[in-house]
Amino acid sequence: MPNTLISYKDAKEKLSLAQKVGQLFMPAVFINDTEEEITRIEHLLKTNAIGAICFFHSRASAATNFEGKKKVVYNENSYNRFKDLIARYQKASEIPLLIAIDAEWGLAMRIENTPQYPYAITLGAVQDNNDLVFEVGKHIAMDCKEAGVHWNLAPVVDINNNPENPVIGYRSFGDDKNNVLSSSKAYLNGMKSVGIQGAIKHFPGHGDTNTDSHLGLPIIHKSKENLSKNELYPYQQLIKDGVDAVMVGHLAVPELDSSNQPATTSTKIITDLLRTEMGFDGVIISDALNMHAVSKDFPEKGKLEATAFEAGMDVMCFSEHAAEGIQKILESSSPNRIEESFKRVWRLKEHAYLNLKNSDIKPHLSPSDLNRRIAVNAITQLYGNTAEVKNVKNSHFLNLAIENQSKNTFSNKIGENYYQLSLDNLDEVGLKALEHDTVVLALFPPSIKPKDHFGFPQKLLDFIKVLIAQKNVLLYLFGNPYVLDVLDLKSHSNAVIVYQDFPEFQEEAYHHFIDKIEAKGKLPIKLKTVQL
Repeated sequence: MPNTLISYKDAKEKLSLAQKVGQLFMPAVFINDTEEEITRIEHLLKTNAIGAICFFHSRASAATNFEGKKKVVYNENSYNRFKDLIARYQKASEIPLLIAIDAEWGLAMRIENTPQYPYAITLGAVQDNNDLVFEVGKHIAMDCKEAGVHWNLAPVVDINNNPENPVIGYRSFGDDKNNVLSSSKAYLNGMKSVGIQGAIKHFPGHGDTNTDSHLGLPIIHKSKENLSKNELYPYQQLIKDGVDAVMVGHLAVPELDSSNQPATTSTKIITDLLRTEMGFDGVIISDALNMHAVSKDFPEKGKLEATAFEAGMDVMCFSEHAAEGIQKILESSSPNRIEESFKRVWRLKEHAYLNLKNSDIKPHLSPSDLNRRIAVNAITQLYGNTAEVKNVKNSHFLNLAIENQSKNTFSNKIGENYYQLSLDNLDEVGLKALEHDTVVLALFPPSIKPKDHFGFPQKLLDFIKVLIAQKNVLLYLFGNPYVLDVLDLKSHSNAVIVYQDFPEFQEEAYHHFIDKIEAKGKLPIKLKTVQL
């Protein structure tokens, strides 16, 4: 562990202006990186007084920029390496580092063999039980603290009111502002009970777009009045509650800034709206500055970081040119402006290190027990014809599943005639389907994201659509509910949304199938297709 964190009063006097600027930078570091890159980061920390680092699994999985270009290598020892790297980077830094990570649904978002909790959309389906959401925030915070993480860059408080959103979707609690607010508040309070800092994102609201800001610049065409009533509403309420930090997304909102520049470099959005009008006095952090929505417009190294800082940013996340950015800020900004951001960041760091000492919080539930309770409360049924559901369950149905990587215990439990559908056996299963009027279809989508029909090959998707059109199908969906939009469901179709493929969720789905439990959840979003 590096030197003990000194008070802001002492830091204000002892740190040089260049060191203070260095404290505003949060470069990305990668758990599965080369020794050469690790050594480079150590040198960067030592020579630039970097204030924070944000961990990612690997360069191949760091952002959508890299999807499909580099293979993500599985490493079952990532967690131990993660803890070793934290210790190594802390040792390399003269000033204690603020350690951050995206752990929206747990460290499993970045690290193998760590507890995974349900996605936000699953938690949004839970009705009148924010205690469970609180427990998720608390468990994630305990996992973070155990590993040496201070700052979980979560939760997403975007209202996902666009079914075609390629990047938020399942990461949002839903499309209702009140549900998003109450769930976000419970999640944040859960983290706060353990002493882990949070960051609500992606201001001013990334929900109503069909553009992925990792790849291009989303433009939100809404009036300020409309935004205030919806997208900005949970941010404003959580700011009143004293949230630690707000992450600004790469979004152009012409009604807020007619220049059409991203919010991350907009004085009107960061300083005039968020800081002054909405009264936020905490830390403002950027979304990853390597994302193409902004990075492609700033070819000069360090210019993007200086522009974001000038607009009112406090922390430059995923800065790929930290040394150059520090220099440009020193050249273009006043000492008073630098001190303003330094004070906010150092105060956050003080809170993080003070809370780190309070490590006697213990879980009341295991991750498995918590996931099971959420499953019982989240499973949602969308029945077009309840009589037909009973008919399916009591019939000699075809037990069919489309699996991905998950072990399918659900289909094995519900009965015989079990067939796993794939591109290799479409003809065989098609002949079997001729022998049955009823089908129980378990869907395990290949991808949680909507790109390319959630990873379903078109030929396989076409087969499912024909099956749904011609047979009495009872569908159990172990994945993103937006999958239903690509299935051509009818008004009489019957679907049960299980949301997750965890063993606990599969077991409770089976209990639902045998009528041992009722479906208590409510779909937290609206689908493009008919609402069953």
